[in-house]
Amino acid sequence: MMDTRKKALLTAAAAAALLPLPALADTGLYIGGSVGSAEINEDFGGLTLDSDNTAYRLVAGFQLSEFLSIEGGYQDFGRFEETFSAGGEPVRLRLRADGFTLGGTASLPLSHSLSLYGRAGAFFWDADGEINGIADGSADDTNPYYGAGGKVSLTERIDLIGDWTRYELDESDSDVISLGITIRF
Repeated sequence: MMDTRKKALLTAAAAAALLPLPALADTGLYIGGSVGSAEINEDFGGLTLDSDNTAYRLVAGFQLSEFLSIEGGYQDFGRFEETFSAGGEPVRLRLRADGFTLGGTASLPLSHSLSLYGRAGAFFWDADGEINGIADGSADDTNPYYGAGGKVSLTERIDLIGDWTRYELDESDSDVISLGITIRF
């Protein structure tokens, strides 16, 4: 099911990117992407996973006003790994998680080209775990996400963004620090 949602989001983003820019001028629509570092530090039945990984995010949104927008997106945390020693034998724990977001962003413009923002919403995720290459289970749920960041306008339509976001995954949390761009239409 996750593959279908990924394809739908990527198709929508590609379709928006292919439309002529004058047709989208000043509509309030925007798309974006970012790359960063995801971190998790969690105890799973006596095995502590303390790892970070490259993560990426894709978003599409609509700016309702100078201060408020709504957006949906896809967040991929990559694969977290940790190797332990149990009875002298190596034990490798892997965890993969990704999901979709739906939420809002509140902005505070500081100047014409600089603003701060906060973001929050619902995170629809799923995760798979394995021990020594053997699937050990999967989980999915809907939990909150929230974060803060800043953006600098590079051109009339392109912004450089940097932010921190916390994604809650049931009893675990993952913090993502990322850098990316948004393109406004």
